Amino acid sequence: MTAQNLSLYHIIRESSLKENAPLLILFHGYGSDENDLFSFAAELPEELFIISVRAPQAMQPYGNAWYTINFDATGAKWSDDEEAKQSRDLIAKFIDEAVATYPVNKNNVTLLGFSQGTILSYAVALTYPEKVNNIIALSGYVNPAILPADIETKDYSKLNFYCSHGSVDQVIPVDWARKAPVFLKSLNIKHEYSEFPVGHGVAPQNFYALKEWLINKI
Repeated sequence: MTAQNLSLYHIIRESSLKENAPLLILFHGYGSDENDLFSFAAELPEELFIISVRAPQAMQPYGNAWYTINFDATGAKWSDDEEAKQSRDLIAKFIDEAVATYPVNKNNVTLLGFSQGTILSYAVALTYPEKVNNIIALSGYVNPAILPADIETKDYSKLNFYCSHGSVDQVIPVDWARKAPVFLKSLNIKHEYSEFPVGHGVAPQNFYALKEWLINKI
């Protein structure tokens, strides 16, 4: 089922519950689309109401992005942080729209991101902690440049993170991901961190681990 009347295009899997369903929102990586992570849906608890969102920037010849990644003449790359902040705020708006539109529990919202989708999920949760509860952060990292200046004053008591990364990730170095649990601990945010012997992807054992974690949280 698709729904296009909200601010971001998305597809959904309805919950077995008629109301107050726990909500899971999926955010794909750079160059992908809403169908990528939606394959997880068939393996997740039926009471979850699942929304898989398409990033707002269309790429050529196909795929989508949450923000531009630029490459210079030396092959070095950097992110457009202003675009990333716009996507962060757009996702926050979308969460409000989703909980107002669908029969879900606004106090039981989980974000699941992969790669660029994870970077945005960190930013949304740390900027708008009142809107979410659980964050599954796969193969990404915390970008401090897209976090709020008043981070020390926010209430993160209801947040819970599951973070994982491939130990041989050739796209986002595992060292970048390893900074996340240190950062979360400094803010007294509940979290788990795991590594798996894969590249830039989600190993089967990684999926089973995040599924078990999620079932315990919803």
